[in-house]
Amino acid sequence: MNEFRRNGDTRPVVYLDETWVNQNHTRRRIWQNEENTEGLKVSTGKGSRLIICHAGSPSFGFIKESKLIFQCNSGNKDYHSQMNTTIFENWFSQMLLNLEQPSIIVMDNASYHSSLIENYPKSNSRKADVQQWLRDKNIDFSPVETLDELREKVKPSMPRGKKYKLDELTFQMGHEMVRLPPYHYVETIVHKEIDAVSPEYWAKCGEHCVKIQEEDFAKAGLRDEILEPIILTINPDESSSNEDEDDNDD
Repeated sequence: MNEFRRNGDTRPVVYLDETWVNQNHTRRRIWQNEENTEGLKVSTGKGSRLIICHAGSPSFGFIKESKLIFQCNSGNKDYHSQMNTTIFENWFSQMLLNLEQPSIIVMDNASYHSSLIENYPKSNSRKADVQQWLRDKNIDFSPVETLDELREKVKPSMPRGKKYKLDELTFQMGHEMVRLPPYHYVETIVHKEIDAVSPEYWAKCGEHCVKIQEEDFAKAGLRDEILEPIILTINPDESSSNEDEDDNDD
């Protein structure tokens, strides 16, 4: 993206994503009076769930006719399992048709965004599946070869980089795809930031903690001064006398 800007690329940048909203979605905090007798009631947040998918650009706003909203199956908390490859690819294809000029599409690497142009045997594929794949590719192999040996015959046919179906479709329609970095890069950043924390920084954090602790200690002392202890004294003799008088009256 920085390279596009440095080169003066003027194509609109289109961002897309999916999210969800509950039927009774609400803020976590809501106004009420001190007695909780007036004001809005805090909803439980439960109810049917809607899945929302949309795309837009800082250049022209939301893309026309590209709003997708549908109800999630009841009892399913993970909306990702409801937004499958078929639904997303159909929506994505229609969204591209609604773009009026060549654009840069920014998208993350959700599984339903990332169907490959051609599938290859995975590390957990069965031997029979690997053999069938080799037959389809007209690659010779022996029935007595082990699974590891068969996998070695698959490797030369695998491309160095993954080729995604939607990336190719985007290119064919005159646009360009930019995918967000894979999540494993975050781990590298975390290691870098942790290693950058110096003893001097730790010392500042400690000083900040001491300051907060002292402030809390002072507040606790003020509370003790404001809230005087309330002592209730019960006279056992008086209580017994009253009970005797009640018995006599009976």
